[in-house]
Amino acid sequence: MRILLAEDDPSLGATLQSWLQLDGYAVDWVKRGDHAETALRAQPYQCLLLDRGLPGLSGDRLLSGLRAHGNDMPVLLITARDALSDRIAGLDLGADDYLVKPFDLEELSARLRAAIRRGSGQAAGVLRHGGIVLDPAGKQITQNGAAVVLTAREFAILHALMLHGGRPVSRDRLEDALYGWGEEVESNTVEVHIYHLRKKLGRRLIRTLRGLGYVLEAP
Repeated sequence: MRILLAEDDPSLGATLQSWLQLDGYAVDWVKRGDHAETALRAQPYQCLLLDRGLPGLSGDRLLSGLRAHGNDMPVLLITARDALSDRIAGLDLGADDYLVKPFDLEELSARLRAAIRRGSGQAAGVLRHGGIVLDPAGKQITQNGAAVVLTAREFAILHALMLHGGRPVSRDRLEDALYGWGEEVESNTVEVHIYHLRKKLGRRLIRTLRGLGYVLEAP
């Protein structure tokens, strides 16, 4: 799951990036609004964490531009502006949620999960596919009630596939969910993780579609 963090405070940005990476996300961090705009044009993201007071291009202008062009990607505003009028203005610009600094990192994770669920059309906190239950908050997988141990990247791939339901997910899109900027992408990493997922959860769970990517078989 890949997200974009737009935050100009070096200390807070580093803290958020480290926390979210530990939470299983691939995180690209920019410190200017115009750089965030460029990143969004070049790369699909599952969510944007956006500071309102960015240099180059304010978070407000960036958000209003996204919505004006029909981009419905989930956006969480993170800001020190705590007045009720500021919160209302941020939500009216098109934000999905609004966090006032300083905020608890656990709360950030919960709000981020909720925003991504809404963005993918998922209402429940857990994802289900046949006998498989994936809990994004607890980072747990069960199959027919039994716990299944996955690596962080196996979990990320299965999460991405389950969010897309019966729709195929390209190899490039799965790589985007695993790696942020500056991380070396091994040539066969997705295939290796898919192999291990099939070994742990059933060889018929994930089908390869030539030229399209991978899709979960109907339960």
